[in-house]
Amino acid sequence: MEISGTGAILTDWAYDCYRYGTLDDLIQNDTEAMNDESTLERVLKVAIWCVQEVPSLRPTMRKVTQMLEGVVEVPAPPNPFPFNENSYS
Repeated sequence: MEISGTGAILTDWAYDCYRYGTLDDLIQNDTEAMNDESTLERVLKVAIWCVQEVPSLRPTMRKVTQMLEGVVEVPAPPNPFPFNENSYS
C-alpha cells in the first residue's frame, strides 16, 4: 500500500494496514519488527485506541501501560475516525 503523494493521513493508513492485515507495509525493511509481529500488532492496536476521535473511547494512561506491558489483552480497536469518509485502501 503506497500513500506517497496521495495526501493520506498516517493514522488512517496505519488503521487500514491493521484492518487488512498488511502490517508489513508499516515496517518495510525493519527486520527486528518483522521478527516480532505479535508485539508490533499489540503496539499498533494500543496506538489506534489512543487516537480515537471520540475521547470517551480512549483508554486511560494506566490502561495503556498495562496493554503495552502485556498485562491485559488489547481488544480489537474500532475505526478511530468513523466520521471520516476518506479511504486510502
